[in-house]
Amino acid sequence: MSLRILLVGNGGREHALAWKLAQSSLVQHIWVAPGNGGTAHGLKNVENVPIDSADFASLVNFALEKEINLVIPGPEQPLVDGIETSFRKIGIRVFGPSEAAARMEGSKTFSKDFMKKHNIPTAAYQNFSKFEEAKAYVDSVDHNVVIKAAGLAAGKGVLIPTSKQEAYDALKEIMEDRAFGDAGDEVVIEECLVGDELSILAFSDGYTVVDLPPAQDHKRIFDGDNGPNTGGMGTYAPAPVATPSIIDEIRKTIIKPTIDGMRRDGFPFVGMLFTGVMLTASGPKVLEYNVRFGDPETQSILPLLTKETDLAEIFLACCDHRLDAISIKTSGQYGVTVVVAAGGYPGKYQKKLPIIVDPLNSDDTFIFHAGTSITSSGQLVSDGGRVIAASAVADSLQEAVKKAYLGVDKIHLQDMQYRKDIAYRAFREKTAEVFTYAKAGVSIDDGAELVERIKAKVKSTARSGANAELGGFGGIFDLKAAGFKDPLIVAATDGVGTKVKIAQLSGINNTVGIDLVAMNVNDLVVQGAEPLMFLDYFACSHLDISVTSAFVSGVADGCILAGCALVGGETAEMPGIYHNDDYDAGGTAIGAVERGKTLPDIDAMAVGDVLLGLASAGVHSNGFSLVRKIIEYAGVVYDQSAPWDASVSVQESLLIPTRIYVKSLLPAIKKQLILGMAHITGGGLVENVPRMLPSHLSAKIDGSTWPVLPVFKWIGKAGNVPVEDINKTLNMGIGMVLTVKKDVVEELSALLAEGGEKVYVIGELVETVEGTQRCVVNNTDDWY
Repeated sequence: MSLRILLVGNGGREHALAWKLAQSSLVQHIWVAPGNGGTAHGLKNVENVPIDSADFASLVNFALEKEINLVIPGPEQPLVDGIETSFRKIGIRVFGPSEAAARMEGSKTFSKDFMKKHNIPTAAYQNFSKFEEAKAYVDSVDHNVVIKAAGLAAGKGVLIPTSKQEAYDALKEIMEDRAFGDAGDEVVIEECLVGDELSILAFSDGYTVVDLPPAQDHKRIFDGDNGPNTGGMGTYAPAPVATPSIIDEIRKTIIKPTIDGMRRDGFPFVGMLFTGVMLTASGPKVLEYNVRFGDPETQSILPLLTKETDLAEIFLACCDHRLDAISIKTSGQYGVTVVVAAGGYPGKYQKKLPIIVDPLNSDDTFIFHAGTSITSSGQLVSDGGRVIAASAVADSLQEAVKKAYLGVDKIHLQDMQYRKDIAYRAFREKTAEVFTYAKAGVSIDDGAELVERIKAKVKSTARSGANAELGGFGGIFDLKAAGFKDPLIVAATDGVGTKVKIAQLSGINNTVGIDLVAMNVNDLVVQGAEPLMFLDYFACSHLDISVTSAFVSGVADGCILAGCALVGGETAEMPGIYHNDDYDAGGTAIGAVERGKTLPDIDAMAVGDVLLGLASAGVHSNGFSLVRKIIEYAGVVYDQSAPWDASVSVQESLLIPTRIYVKSLLPAIKKQLILGMAHITGGGLVENVPRMLPSHLSAKIDGSTWPVLPVFKWIGKAGNVPVEDINKTLNMGIGMVLTVKKDVVEELSALLAEGGEKVYVIGELVETVEGTQRCVVNNTDDWY
């Protein structure tokens, strides 16, 4: 394909893009609108066109006139203003996101809310549109803050105050003095994150995402990161602090969830996603998103692409949603860029000063223009704050820095200024560091606070035989005090499974605590045992007291529902094993049954015995790997109304806890009305019912005898799941199955109904036929 490209913009980024695109065999010609002194001459088949990047109508007319077939917007403003739509309407490809997707940069409020919704790690924040409310919030917090104008401010709308007074002044500057115009209509106040900052540039076609070598930018005007913020005074890549394990974590927890989340929310991202990431003590966190190539990151990174890597081919692949078919390779070298700025920048500075650039005499050093233009007489002059930059590549970072500064020496501009310490962070000596358990990611103090917070709730689970007091080394239970004469001890251990991922995503963490208890005590009661005490295990990357206390509170609620005492547990912080907000949980229930009273009573079972089903409350705690996959496939959003029940959200419906059947079943067990029970967990009806039966008996179940819950019908239909498969995975509306004699069905049903259960006669026992399935569910045609 012969490409005729319109490149929109006039900065150093655009010069670097034109330089790399001009090397492509696919490219016939490149027009840069409006371009700069560097794109005006010196590049093969590249020329400027004097059209402003905001003049979409003129750009469209020019593209039609010149038969343009690929448009590449460089700066953010045209993208936020909808340039992609203007060209898409006339059938011209655009390497860049839609107006909807560009909101990720255009509105910091929007992007922060997006991160919260999709569980992407970022700083704590609040949005404000009123000065007094913002000021009151700053006054109320005890951590340092970053104050951001919510709209676009040419990369300068981020202020980092070092005191309360500076924070108040920053708010006044943005919100009242209107230093950044309409961009300051709203501000985002964030917790100030501490650590090394990375710039991650990644190609995306809306599905596949490929990141480039991580860069570090230098925003402050003066050496040592002093002075006011700028658009960027230099970069280097790859940054040594970005180890392979860190990059892998960023891909898994930030980049891929971002691209997937944008697609699921209805605005798939095509183009270059630039993510600012802070490497904090608790893991990488997003500072902000940009929806285009960075400047000056682009000048350091593009020279690292191998000669065989065709940038134009990558752009086409992204536009055509086939990025996975393209090979993107880098040289393994280091790239460095040093920006030369006008004297006085970022304050007032003089324009139209002559520039002279001496010959470089080097194949791996480059000059990229930004704020330059050419006069009618052919003189190269300054025309902006960040004027020009020297970039270089080399096999070592030290050598690349040296070459870049040799490039700066070739630039002659009156009163020019540049930083002398680009890449200094990579060379700083490591000082002897004091290590503590807290610095390793584990807080003893937070653990102690958690215990204090949950003590009262745990104590409420006390029962005869156990006092449910925390703080000891283990739990003790007095069986005689509980009325047992000749007991057998019964124990069960289980977890919640991947249902916890929905809890983490939604921030609803108490119901899965109930699930944890339910999964264990239901397994006890089917053996005829009364649950007596419970112990939980909660493991996480870092202890979030509000999350953990909510979870343990749910465990206590579950223990109350089951009539057992919460006598202890373990909360383990394990940074490096778990990441970001991940957690998992397990539990152990211990109970007792009098000798000779254990279930199932397989000797008493016979052909014709009745199977009773007790209704489930919903999906309970099994099959969530399948459920989450179907939710993702269907493009359903967790915090929106459930397609199977508009009265609740998806997450509220799926997080309904597993029903605890203990208190309703124990009276029937004591009356010896039940021969056997099966808790319907992993494996569904067909796998669990045979577990209570002797080998010579099988279960014949009629699938039309109970109402299949709407959530199961939707899952089956949305995922096109075969009935035989869903029946092996989900409970389908029956959470417990009982085997009973025919003559006790009426009495037992009434007793269970008094306990709050919905009871259905769902089948009977039959003789086992060798070689056939031992639980068959018929009449499932109307399930979905």
